[in-house]
Amino acid sequence: MYKKQFEIRWSDVDANGHLANSAYTNFMSHARMSFFEEHGFSMPEIKKHGVGPVVFYEHTYYFKESFIGEPITVATEISGLSEDGMLFKFEHNLYNKKGDNLAFSEILGAWIDTTERKLTRLPNPLLELAQKFPKSKDFKILTKEDTRKHGIRPKPLDM
Repeated sequence: MYKKQFEIRWSDVDANGHLANSAYTNFMSHARMSFFEEHGFSMPEIKKHGVGPVVFYEHTYYFKESFIGEPITVATEISGLSEDGMLFKFEHNLYNKKGDNLAFSEILGAWIDTTERKLTRLPNPLLELAQKFPKSKDFKILTKEDTRKHGIRPKPLDM
């Protein structure tokens, strides 16, 4: 499990004075990018291979409030990866200084070719690194069906 600590800043709170939902998302994405960096997926390395991460969905469940000036820990685990490395799934748990679970989030994402702007498998050097990621207890091999498990499809706007 990868852990990253933050302090809740003025810009992280909402009108109610507690941690804003957008701040949760920002802390989690920063933790994911730090996880990638620690495992050889630095931004220069990713760019060198012409790929970039995209998020398909993020489901967050909030349990407890957190306030300005308080420390927050984001625990990050990879809970899914496709055989070709194109798809990945992360789980995040956010904790206060007492260890209370503030929120849980699951994100599903993939890699795109940054030139063609299409989904792509991970290049072999990155795939080898990804296969060595520490995995959660409920880790699974992802397939394309996992991207559609919620049944949500695009709907055009009726003009």
